Amino acid sequence: MPALAFALALLLADTPAAADAAQPAPAPAADSVDAPWPAGAPRGDYELVAWCYGALRGYVDLHDEVMPEVTRIESEFRKPGTKLADDLKVYADQQKQAKADLKRFQVALTAAEKASARPINTVGAEAVKKGHAIWTVTPSTPKARVAQEWMSWTLPSRCSATADSLHKRAVLMGPAFRGNGDETPAEAPAEAPATAAAAAPDAPSADAKPN
Repeated sequence: MPALAFALALLLADTPAAADAAQPAPAPAADSVDAPWPAGAPRGDYELVAWCYGALRGYVDLHDEVMPEVTRIESEFRKPGTKLADDLKVYADQQKQAKADLKRFQVALTAAEKASARPINTVGAEAVKKGHAIWTVTPSTPKARVAQEWMSWTLPSRCSATADSLHKRAVLMGPAFRGNGDETPAEAPAEAPATAAAAAPDAPSADAKPN
């Protein structure tokens, strides 16, 4: 290799750009809009947030019904040096966070519905029901299985980030809609709920488990 070409090769090898090019792309943050799409969730940010609302609503609704079995499981399978009260407090804290997230999702859904030039809440209501349906099970499902599924379930990481993004975009787009003469959102059919979040089904039975 000529001396000049060899020197250039050494120079390029020492530059940050060359070093960075060899590095793999960083993985998306756990709580981001680039996180994996939840299995079974509909496509579209508005539909996804509605689905997340339904799934989380079902999780919250099951709390009182599964906690006796959760307490039994936690009592029987204790790790040395741990306290039952500490573990039960974790579930209580998770409920507080879940209820806060429900409000967060509802705010985003309502903002999107108000900003939309056409009624979309019926689409959202269907997505809410689909999300809630992950907790639908047969009456023969053992209570222990339901409790174990409930204990291990976590809100998909894409939900919160997408809700925040949807809310921001809806707020920014709202003035544009009104500025074009659309002073109020188009009215939804009379039978439609005020918002998609209002369509969450009643709590499932205690014999329910997620799909």
